[in-house]
Amino acid sequence: MMSILIVGAGTVGSSVAHVLDEEGYDITIIDHNEAALNMASQNLDIQTILGDASDPLILEEVTPGDIDMVLAVTDNDATNILVCQLMHRLGLEPHLVARVRNMEFHKRKDDFFGNDDKQIPIHEIISPAQRVTDQIISLLHMPGALQIVEFADGKVQLVAIRAEEGGKLVSHKIKELSDHMPDVDVRVAAIYRSGKPIIPKGETVILPGDEVFLIAAPENLAGMMQELRTVDTSQHGKRVMLVGAGNIGMRVALQLESMDYRVKLIEYDYTTAEQAATALDNAIVIHGNATDQNLMIRENIEMTEVFCSVTNDDAVNILSAMMAKWLGARRTMALINNSSYVEMLESTGSGIDIVISPNQNTVGELLRYIRSGSTVEVHSLRRGVAEAIETVAIGDRQTSNVVGRRIEQLNLPDGAVVGAILRDGEVLIAHHDLEIQSDDHAIIFVAAKSTKMITHVQRLFEPNPLFI
Repeated sequence: MMSILIVGAGTVGSSVAHVLDEEGYDITIIDHNEAALNMASQNLDIQTILGDASDPLILEEVTPGDIDMVLAVTDNDATNILVCQLMHRLGLEPHLVARVRNMEFHKRKDDFFGNDDKQIPIHEIISPAQRVTDQIISLLHMPGALQIVEFADGKVQLVAIRAEEGGKLVSHKIKELSDHMPDVDVRVAAIYRSGKPIIPKGETVILPGDEVFLIAAPENLAGMMQELRTVDTSQHGKRVMLVGAGNIGMRVALQLESMDYRVKLIEYDYTTAEQAATALDNAIVIHGNATDQNLMIRENIEMTEVFCSVTNDDAVNILSAMMAKWLGARRTMALINNSSYVEMLESTGSGIDIVISPNQNTVGELLRYIRSGSTVEVHSLRRGVAEAIETVAIGDRQTSNVVGRRIEQLNLPDGAVVGAILRDGEVLIAHHDLEIQSDDHAIIFVAAKSTKMITHVQRLFEPNPLFI
């Protein structure tokens, strides 16, 4: 099993350690904060090292010759980059992944990072803040969606939506969908009813309150989503109120300004609010407390089409979003780091329409680097209980377990569904008689994942070990 060194026991590091430990990886985590280390390692079978990871002596304690991958995910860009450089200078060759918040590094990735002597020897860089920003923008563009993930550079989308009483296709069997919308090819990948997964069949009836996962080309999703709801999901609101002018809040505000949204941004810290007002051109920046009911009323919260709270304080995000909904905001979103809060808010009628978990986004991005073989993309869903995977079919009928076989012939574990196939740039919905060809990209939804199930799916799509 792969041995992984995690540098940083903060929110990101501890979340990643928890998921990777569940999957059976050999995990070591380093941090200079003893309390953070103790919290991160609670109930986990992992090794911890107290110290500064940018100290070569500390790194040598890890016996790094046995380390296959380094995930440097502290809150400090310089520390993450330095750790990766030190690993390289020590003559070690693990796969190096660094969390880098400064977007200039991402924009000029090929200039800064690589194997050239003048480049920083980092294989992959990630930005959790940018992943969250992209998610928020996607949700704004697709009203009614609870979650949106993309595959194959956006050619395939997986969308979660809540079925509503009165929706034209609600209380109907799935096999009736194609009769109702014959020109729209969409696959129902999974249904969650009262929190429990249902692998849909033709006879399965979609009920009000079901969380339905749809997979298709983007142009085919909007129409199907509309049929599962009673409100118009084709028009996205342009009046947006943001809370928090931090890293994520400013990224979202700047992008929305460039798309002609009408943005109000509330920030509690006066200096930060001043800086935001200078950086933004058209957004209205308000210095104040987003949990102040009088402030929200003065700012016409009842006219707000989307309210999104993205401060660093979960309590502020929860309370402000709940209050905004109560005061008349049409749609509310809240950024939540604590996984326990995420589960509670999603399972109760909190009044918050969408709970955004940056840790879940980051875990998914890191898993695509960690998973071996033909895996191209991984998205962690429903607090890590479910997963969506993009994988490539390699080889031919003699060397592969999937090439030359119909979907119905695949030895998939119970709970795993092939939702779509991308072939030569064309999206094919995975009906039972579709035959998989070499180099096809398969989008697979795993409704209730386990280590055994994920390993099964990975091995199914990998070529025979004798295939070269």
